[in-house]
Amino acid sequence: MALIIPKKIRKGDSVGFISPSAGVGGLAPHRVENAKKTLESLGYKVKIGKNAMKNSGYISSFVEDRIDDIHSMFLDPEIKMIMCIIGGNNSNHLIKHLDYGLIRKNPKIFIGYSDITVLHFALHTQANLATYYGPCAMTQFGEFPKILDYTLDYFNRELSAENHQKKYEIQASELWTSELLDWFKKTDLTRARKLEKNTGYEWLKKGTAKGKIAGGAILSINHLAGTKYWINPKGKVYFLDILKADELNEGAVDALLTDLDNMDFFNEITGLVVGRPADYTSEETQRLKELIIKYSGKKKYPILFNTNIGHTDPIITIRYGRDVVLDSRKNLFAFV
Repeated sequence: MALIIPKKIRKGDSVGFISPSAGVGGLAPHRVENAKKTLESLGYKVKIGKNAMKNSGYISSFVEDRIDDIHSMFLDPEIKMIMCIIGGNNSNHLIKHLDYGLIRKNPKIFIGYSDITVLHFALHTQANLATYYGPCAMTQFGEFPKILDYTLDYFNRELSAENHQKKYEIQASELWTSELLDWFKKTDLTRARKLEKNTGYEWLKKGTAKGKIAGGAILSINHLAGTKYWINPKGKVYFLDILKADELNEGAVDALLTDLDNMDFFNEITGLVVGRPADYTSEETQRLKELIIKYSGKKKYPILFNTNIGHTDPIITIRYGRDVVLDSRKNLFAFV
């Protein structure tokens, strides 16, 4: 069955904000307000879910509240895009409780990254809905003084009715940042984050590949291994968003890659795209590259590293199930 691809968003349409995982919106409301103003300046309207600004420790609210916000947004005829305020680590609370029939009957753009991976996988496999791995409200659209141009450009190419491109090459950004300015002390309002020069794409293995794209944050992907929500990697070009945070250290990331290897993941994919690893030193990045090469073994598919995916900025927007081409000879990463 073909994936349901939702209609592109047009100026005048409404965007709905939800918090399906972490409850950070209410702790740094200026970031949500900045995101709202940014989207309004682009010609969109914004509705904030009734539970989206709540905080209950490491989650935004009870499962029932988070589910209600998701269902309400899908049922609201004015909402054309549902944007997650931020990720977290507990979207997996929700996937057994979603009404996938309701969602399938009311398809619309659903976007977010990081832990939102879990919801992307669930909506893909259970509602047959093509969703989008891309910017969240607080992290990208709430950027001070404004959203980074590269992020907005690739968001528009994929989602804007006025600017959508069916086929395009994804260029590496000229600049990037992983600098963190304290949202809770509002240090982020004192200046723009410092950007540094990007070294461009790096091919850990050369070759060509074409296939449907899937993937996400590595920890969230592994949450779903062995479940009905898992997107089968066979024949696909997979992308991995890898970061280091709290207990998610080098050893933990190695364990996650080992899990994928034990599931024969690296033998089944037809190409691999790895986002710029977040909060890694140059030495740690080198060790990560060596691990990825090791786990891919003797497979001949291309592996593209240092892409604008995930927890450093700027980032691209990826529609699950889109056709993608990799070609190391042309230094090419493209949607076709």
